[in-house]
Amino acid sequence: MSGKAVILINLGTPDNPDSAGVRAFLKDFLSDRRVVEVPRPIWWLILNLIILPFRSPKVAKKYQPLWAMGDSPLRLFSQRLVAGIQEKLGQDIAVELAMTYGKPGLVEVIEELEAKGAKEFYFVPLYPQYSATTTAAAMDAVARYFMGRRDIPQWSWLRNYHDEQAYIEALADSVRAHWQTHGQSDRLLMSFHGIPKRNVDLGDPYQQHCQETAESLAKALGLNSDQWLMTYQSRLGKAEWLQPYTDKTVAELAKSGVKSVDVIAPSFAADCLETLEELDTEAAEIFYENGGESFSYIPCLNDSEKHVGFFTDIIKRKLSSH
Repeated sequence: MSGKAVILINLGTPDNPDSAGVRAFLKDFLSDRRVVEVPRPIWWLILNLIILPFRSPKVAKKYQPLWAMGDSPLRLFSQRLVAGIQEKLGQDIAVELAMTYGKPGLVEVIEELEAKGAKEFYFVPLYPQYSATTTAAAMDAVARYFMGRRDIPQWSWLRNYHDEQAYIEALADSVRAHWQTHGQSDRLLMSFHGIPKRNVDLGDPYQQHCQETAESLAKALGLNSDQWLMTYQSRLGKAEWLQPYTDKTVAELAKSGVKSVDVIAPSFAADCLETLEELDTEAAEIFYENGGESFSYIPCLNDSEKHVGFFTDIIKRKLSSH
């Protein structure tokens, strides 16, 4: 290899779809100060006495049907994306997948690449829209690994790509392909992962990035303002998160007489529990229970040709500039 290595970073997923696997993952994930900005003594009690004992079995049951392919969809699709990029880049540049939480671990992947001779790293978080809760958490993990080293390798980051034209076009193409097969619904709902409103009030640019992505996608599709809307999902706890909430909006749309809805999740690079269960299953049930007739989930870009090509081009541009 040339000494250059690329690490695509996703959030992570349990090792197994059982209570023990989910508990270990949630403990690692929800213990990160970037993810939950609550005083530690209070949060330790909430996490260890309430969330982990009671939430782990419930979440495990939701994961189990998704393990039909033999592993977590998020890990499988992310691995396939990495394999596609590696094939296009050739063997001169090493491309690996790492998770901020869970396996393959970020530190483990860096160590393996350094052992193979990597001297320059390009880190590519699979989060189109930057947030301290996701991208910065990965940055922290890398910084902690190299802390105290005398000889630190060169490294750089893809901070965000929410407004990259090729990313917007890849999303638009996936929507057009869905419409060509299934027809266009009354509304296109763009559901983004939520974060606490307080985070945005303190300076996190995530909401702005989501809005820019949504507006760019609507423009690329030629949609009028009454044909699409954006929402936020996956809230945790009682604090106010970014609104409007996806589940409540889906119910309101059905009650207002909207008969058909298409849903896409532009903040997720790969399908996972939050898309396949929370959107494709739970949100669909809410829509039908409130009088809706047709609910259709549009998959993430996953390992699609456009997605592979997008990241390959980004990586080539970055590494050729060094």
